[in-house]
Amino acid sequence: MPLDLDARKPLKLCVLKFGSSVLQKPDDYVRAAHEIYRHTRAGEKVVAVVSALEGETDALFAVGGDVGQGSSDGLMARLVRCGELKSAALMGLALERTGIPSAVLDPHEMGLMADGEPLDANLTGLDSDRVLAHFENADVIVAPGFFGEGVAGPVTLGRGGTDLTAVEFAHWLDADRVRLIKDVDGVYTDDPAKVADAERLDQLDYDEAVRVSRGLVQEKAIFRARDNQIVIEVAALGRPYATRIAGRVQQRPGPVPAARKLKVAVLGHGAVGAGVCSHLLAHPGRFELAPVLVRDPAKHAAACDRPLEFTDDPAVALAGTPDIVVETLGGTDTARALSQSVLRDGSHLVTANKAVVALDIERLNDLARQQGRQLRYSAAIGGGVPILELVDLLGRNGEILAVEGVMNGTCNFIFDQLKQGTRLADAVSEAQRLGFAEADPSTDLDGHDAADKLVLLAHHAFGVTLHPSQIEKESLNDLDGNRIRAVNEKGMVFKQIARCEATPDGRVEARVEIVALEPDHPLAGLVNEGNGFLVKLPQKTVSVRGKGAGRWPTAEAVFADIMDIQRSYLTGEAEASPVPENPLSHIRRMSTGQVA
Repeated sequence: MPLDLDARKPLKLCVLKFGSSVLQKPDDYVRAAHEIYRHTRAGEKVVAVVSALEGETDALFAVGGDVGQGSSDGLMARLVRCGELKSAALMGLALERTGIPSAVLDPHEMGLMADGEPLDANLTGLDSDRVLAHFENADVIVAPGFFGEGVAGPVTLGRGGTDLTAVEFAHWLDADRVRLIKDVDGVYTDDPAKVADAERLDQLDYDEAVRVSRGLVQEKAIFRARDNQIVIEVAALGRPYATRIAGRVQQRPGPVPAARKLKVAVLGHGAVGAGVCSHLLAHPGRFELAPVLVRDPAKHAAACDRPLEFTDDPAVALAGTPDIVVETLGGTDTARALSQSVLRDGSHLVTANKAVVALDIERLNDLARQQGRQLRYSAAIGGGVPILELVDLLGRNGEILAVEGVMNGTCNFIFDQLKQGTRLADAVSEAQRLGFAEADPSTDLDGHDAADKLVLLAHHAFGVTLHPSQIEKESLNDLDGNRIRAVNEKGMVFKQIARCEATPDGRVEARVEIVALEPDHPLAGLVNEGNGFLVKLPQKTVSVRGKGAGRWPTAEAVFADIMDIQRSYLTGEAEASPVPENPLSHIRRMSTGQVA
């Protein structure tokens, strides 16, 4: 997520490991992407180390044995590594759909070296600078975790090798944390599937972990963590807590909160609403979905291939006061009224409606606070780009001087056409034909869409509440041919830049303008749905970018808000501040054997 443009290194780095116990079928890559996005929007860059799908390595060993009839271990290692290569590519595809900038790297592309027997080797080194360089353009690096490059070619690391790879990555990259995602939510005193009163442990030392975990964490990985004083976290997908394995700590039991299924009402079933419903249906143990509010229930029912009910009656959709209401209707009429009423009635509200939040941010915050409920709107600006979370994070650590960004895909597309010599009117027509622009494109072209988003940015960055009408806006329609030609001749690119900044006299200025950027500017390369933001601090500038629109990136941001609320029930913090907090803030940062 954030990159310090001055230091050219991540602000925080996390290693996540996904083993075959959680990657059992292709759909599980989407769930793993949820977990990765949870960390990136909390301000971390991520190295995701993945195992092959469950059973795939065994299947490759079996077919290799059948074909080779006792052939060399070196050739077998070349074969069985294919499961990890496939898995890393699938994870990359899931992240790309979600809109998270990522890079999938094979061991030879990272200088990940190993030595030893072809089927039971040990990692010996990593080209750290080569790996970290990828974070200039990516939030996530995906790495296969079962093998490395030996002197004579690929070698594998033995059973549980992905745990070892994750620990070694954390050591070599000086990561802030390594978190092993398993099919259980920590280390237990006994197998919880067999012993009903088994206790989940909140923390234990390395030697106890070898004894108690019984293979849950690879022994070699624990020993390497002990040697390098790396703290290991063992957790499950979507859980707010973990077992921490560290040095010089006393074994301590931890809670296992009972999960309550939450009732969710989704208002709207367009591109984003349908994506949110898909994510909710994939977690039947966590969520119960109420009838979805739409204008034409019969039409949606006929076109939907999922087990959904539809209604055109808000009273039916909101019957029984859902725990969470998700508003994806758009517009400022029905959506505006319902957003206030559901908070007043005691539901948490998650919305992607920037216009409603920009108009009513104080009122919605007040209602949420009065009812002890949460108002979340991460998707209202930047789509899947977690800019509001970044601003909240940086605002707690230092003074924000300015925030600026490219945050409108329609304008991005049109500017790309202008660069190619297309007339403005023809570029707008083409944007409409391809679905980038509405029949009436004035909201985008005249800067109203960007101004709504700028209201939210200013509120989070500076604590001020602006009205969209207070923001100066420059329209694309004001561009003349001479200005367009001059910029093209200089090799520069137009962008619609929305900016808010604190002035020396204590005021906050905000404006949306058309700016000609040099081609090497951090925001110059954004096209179509690409969004990017720069947050200026006294000593540095931090950048974040990604897909700012589309079904899956926006639905991912909405679902992340839903999951944050779901986790707040597990930690007893459901009645929390309406201002979104870092979802991992309660997890203590540890990069040594000391428990902070």
